[in-house]
Amino acid sequence: MRFVLAITAAALLAVPAPVLAQQDEEGCKDHPMLSRFSGYYISDCETRDFSSYDFTLPEDAEKRVEGRYWRISYWMKEGAKSASPLQLSRNYANALAPRGGVKVLENVDTAGGTATLRLPAGGKNIWVEVSISNGGEAYTLTVVEEAGMEQQVEFTEAELARALNEKGSVALYGILFDTGKATIKPESAGILASVGALLKADAALRLEIRGHTDNVGAPASNQRLSEERAAAVKAYLVKTFTIAADRLTTAGFGDTKPVADNTSDRGRAQNRRVELMRIK
Repeated sequence: MRFVLAITAAALLAVPAPVLAQQDEEGCKDHPMLSRFSGYYISDCETRDFSSYDFTLPEDAEKRVEGRYWRISYWMKEGAKSASPLQLSRNYANALAPRGGVKVLENVDTAGGTATLRLPAGGKNIWVEVSISNGGEAYTLTVVEEAGMEQQVEFTEAELARALNEKGSVALYGILFDTGKATIKPESAGILASVGALLKADAALRLEIRGHTDNVGAPASNQRLSEERAAAVKAYLVKTFTIAADRLTTAGFGDTKPVADNTSDRGRAQNRRVELMRIK
């Protein structure tokens, strides 16, 4: 997973000092990867399991990143010596540099500003934006660890039946696999249970299980992977729900039938799917 540290330039307008005790806001803590600069306390924070944020890139470009989200605002303690905006920016950049962190943007002056860094790790990124204001008296870290949303709302048996009756096919995004493999993840059990229940309830129903991938990797490898994933779903349904194997056929289409743009994380996630098609 690759990590990116992005430090975003804060608006250069002065931020009013919070009328709070000089201690961390209740329930707030530092990001597990990034400590605070000495002499500051947390005045506000927000964390979400899944959200998005537009990080600032050079030439006023932006990159929307989705994943686990933190926003942590720091304020200088009374009597402490504030760091300069450049000092804050460079400290966070230097903290990530030994781990492969890359400075994407640094737009900082004596009033405040923004810096953006990227830390690669395992194919994804952590993006961090440090927004600095009041000459360094206040700054905010916005951190997003790139990740896809965990699907928590699944098709019920009735919804699957309706979709197959009305359209003849349905795309399932809750069937998940290990990266680059045909190993079904445990969190796929819910949607697979709905498929199994539907097949149990309608003994005449026959389905083709179709595997699809995004365009990451060689086309031949993607084709083989899509076929193996479709076969893995069939094997799971046959073994777990004692579905007759001759009621299920499989096919793989690799990356040849995208339903979204493969240039974005969101688009690639939509293209990685398993489809069920009713066989007449």
